[in-house]
Amino acid sequence: MAHQSEAQLENNLIQQLIGLGYASVKIQDGDALVANLKKQLELFNQTSFTAKEFDAVLNHLAKGNVFEKAKSLRDRFQLTKEDGTSFYVQFFNSENPAVNLYQVSNQISLEGSYKNRFDVTLLVNGLPLVQIELKRSGIEIKEAFNQINRYQNHSFWSTHGLFQYVQLFVISNGGNTKYLANNKLQSVKQTFFWADANNKNITELKDFSAAFLNPNHLGKMIAHYIVINETHKVMMVLRPYQYFATEAIIQQVKNSNDNAYIWHTTGSGKTLTSFKASQILMDLPEVYKVVFVVDRKDLDFQTMNEFNAFKKDSVDVTDNTQSLVKQLTDNTKLVLTTIQKLNNAVSDRFKNSLEALRHQKIVFIFDECHRSQFGETHERITKFFDKSQLIGFTGTPIFAENASKNEFGKRTTKDLFGNCLHKYVITDAIRDQNVLRFGIEYIGKYKSKSNTFIDIEVEEIDKQEVLDSTKRIEKIVDYIIAYHDQKTFNKQYSALLTVSSIENAVKYYDLFQQKKEAKVHDLRIATIFTFGANEDSDEAQDFLPADEDFDMAAEPKTKYVSSHSRDKLETYIGHYNQMYKGSFTTKDPKLFESYFKDISRRLKEREKENFNDAKDRLDIVIVVNMMLTGFDAKKVNTLYVDKNLKQHGLIQAYSRTNRILGEQKSQGNILCFRNLKTATDDAITLFSNKDAIDVVTMPGYEKIAEKFDEALKNLREITPTYQSVNDLESEEDETLFVQAFRKLLRTMNVLQSYADFDWDDLPIDEQEFEDYKGKYLDLYQKVKQESQVQKTSILDDIDFELELIHRDKIGVAYILKLVAQMKGTNTSEAKAQRKAIIDLLGGDIKLRSKRELIQKFIDENMPHIKNGDDIEEEFEKFWQEQKVLALGKLCEDEHLDKAQFKALIDAYIYSGREPIKDEVFQCLDNRPSILQARVIGDRIIAKMKEFVEVFEKGMVA
Repeated sequence: MAHQSEAQLENNLIQQLIGLGYASVKIQDGDALVANLKKQLELFNQTSFTAKEFDAVLNHLAKGNVFEKAKSLRDRFQLTKEDGTSFYVQFFNSENPAVNLYQVSNQISLEGSYKNRFDVTLLVNGLPLVQIELKRSGIEIKEAFNQINRYQNHSFWSTHGLFQYVQLFVISNGGNTKYLANNKLQSVKQTFFWADANNKNITELKDFSAAFLNPNHLGKMIAHYIVINETHKVMMVLRPYQYFATEAIIQQVKNSNDNAYIWHTTGSGKTLTSFKASQILMDLPEVYKVVFVVDRKDLDFQTMNEFNAFKKDSVDVTDNTQSLVKQLTDNTKLVLTTIQKLNNAVSDRFKNSLEALRHQKIVFIFDECHRSQFGETHERITKFFDKSQLIGFTGTPIFAENASKNEFGKRTTKDLFGNCLHKYVITDAIRDQNVLRFGIEYIGKYKSKSNTFIDIEVEEIDKQEVLDSTKRIEKIVDYIIAYHDQKTFNKQYSALLTVSSIENAVKYYDLFQQKKEAKVHDLRIATIFTFGANEDSDEAQDFLPADEDFDMAAEPKTKYVSSHSRDKLETYIGHYNQMYKGSFTTKDPKLFESYFKDISRRLKEREKENFNDAKDRLDIVIVVNMMLTGFDAKKVNTLYVDKNLKQHGLIQAYSRTNRILGEQKSQGNILCFRNLKTATDDAITLFSNKDAIDVVTMPGYEKIAEKFDEALKNLREITPTYQSVNDLESEEDETLFVQAFRKLLRTMNVLQSYADFDWDDLPIDEQEFEDYKGKYLDLYQKVKQESQVQKTSILDDIDFELELIHRDKIGVAYILKLVAQMKGTNTSEAKAQRKAIIDLLGGDIKLRSKRELIQKFIDENMPHIKNGDDIEEEFEKFWQEQKVLALGKLCEDEHLDKAQFKALIDAYIYSGREPIKDEVFQCLDNRPSILQARVIGDRIIAKMKEFVEVFEKGMVA
């Protein structure tokens, strides 16, 4: 059967949308887009605009970037009409989305840096709010995603930036259809299938359009289910399970007073769901107040930040119980607090202050309700607020099988919260690629660097003295030192190490520190635990003490506090202060709390583009229980486990590692130094089903090696040798090679994370693999260069997934050491070493840009350097000279003032902020015309980035 063409797909979609209630409109270009906007805004606002008035509207709409325009869309614009009256122009009605005017158009053509023609555009009140890009069946929809990214760079900014009002993109090849929010730094990982309420994905374009693009649903999504994140300055759109959970909660509160809970697996975005539910609930007339309850001080702070990111100043965290009582009794609609403070608030001391609230409908939303609601506190809250309604969120509910007994008996989540309103379990999330699978290795023996096997004796040990022995712990420390780089892509990611007691945390830290001082490793390690009465695995706290309790814990004289662990932690915080120039201490409760927040920040903010990895990186945090629940950091990919875990505790701990982040992070690495195989299988079965074990966990090393063999066989069918790439005749053939090698790279990325990885197991040696990689990068370079001269290529839409090519250890300093080794060798050896160095440069994406210059240094400068010890200094002189020459040529070619442009480059290097066009134009001898400005500005910024890439990035060892 013939594939459905892109044109057929497009025509069928348009006819379907017209049937769903969209008005068809023909818009060929930017002028027609503006004319239609005027007409639709007049109709929607029931007014008319003069040419001058509409110019003012257009000027208003043109201001800001995509993020700021998302806010403008939801606001009104105060227009002073020519008769002197004020008129508030509305662009979108969020209160009643059905009254907006919905249109569909196709093949709208805009010209920016390039001329682009867009497939299908959905306009609301004349503004393009949804852009649909189609590919014929058989083409991966990732290519449609890449096309969208090009459009954003090339032309969305033209014609008053009207296409920057797009809120959602839809990408489809007919059989697979996904949606995403409009963000500049978006990833294909942030694209989602729509689904029904039972999590069955709706992939066909026709079915997706009926469910998602019908005006009633689309209007509701734009009005209520796009969240504007103030921290990251991006839009977020709810995934289907988040939408259905929120809708179910709203209906529950509107139509009953019964409690209920949401079961959404850890890592699926419960905070965003609960925020959106809280935000909608607090506006319902029948709800007096919404109280969001967490059960630990650190989550209190984390959740406050996330809520305020979703809506600025939406919540003011309650510092103490008195502050909570004030917020409960004033006009604050959304209150965020801890279970401990809420328990104190309904105690005898504050009851009179809250008496007026007893009979009000207050909705309590409990985060992580699997752990906060199983004691006296639950009884006290529900008894005091007699019209309260409790909604719980959990990733790991308490069932009869994992309930622990207390004075109230064995109580399950259902006993306390009633029915489950919506379920999204770990197998759903892995299937949808919303979280990663776990790569679990049980470490009993391992091969040391000297090729001898070290026995950690993990299999049958149950004797505590053996588990806690310093000898055994030292073997584990040596293992972590040996394999940490491999697990974390040369420290690009961080890890947690969870241990069974505070006593063992101290042993681990001391051993790591001793080996660091002996220059065995350069890992940056921190630890955090609370110093309290019972320092064993059952009693060690995993939260910071509440303000009311902290003073007691901070006083060493109290009989409840172990001065040993307190003194040790003070020493470890001193090491941390030295590493990061801090002033934290256990002696001040606020500074100890700040210490915890600083550790959290270092792990959480690694994913940010401007994070300084060289200066602020933290490699491993040793914990007992802290940070194993509710703590999310995408740049944590590894958990080392030396404690017994089970049921919900095990799933929660493992789930610290499986947040989605780009192609490189293919799984969460779990390294167990105890035999937790049965406990792991039991936990996965409990929270999904018995068949889920293979879904949730990665296959073993041998299975991945088999996949590698298959991918290599496919590659060799296209290009039998790496030289064959040179003979590829068409871009279609080059595309097949790129896709085949990319698949091989993906498999290698997983394979190399296993401790068993060995090149000898593979049917290709490392040199040949590197040769293929060089050809792959040559094609990437070719596409990059052609795009700068505005030549289009079908390879433009291919994602080369460069993050899979990681060689961080091979920096300029490493290359110079190899160059120094060439001195004193005979001619044939020197020639072979030179080739090896050039091959290394060609196979590393960061060093590739420097290859030509380093090669020039080797060929022209090296013969004149007599002493190998002088190479580094001579190279630095050479590099500075080349840098001055390159900057001079760039400024001469583009007619730039050298001093001004150098200042602009320095500002870019320091802040990471790309300069705006006006800043660039100030460096020019003559400001370009409006028609030329965008092209010239883009070209100069591209050259500036290339200059920084060559001469600045990666130059520090």
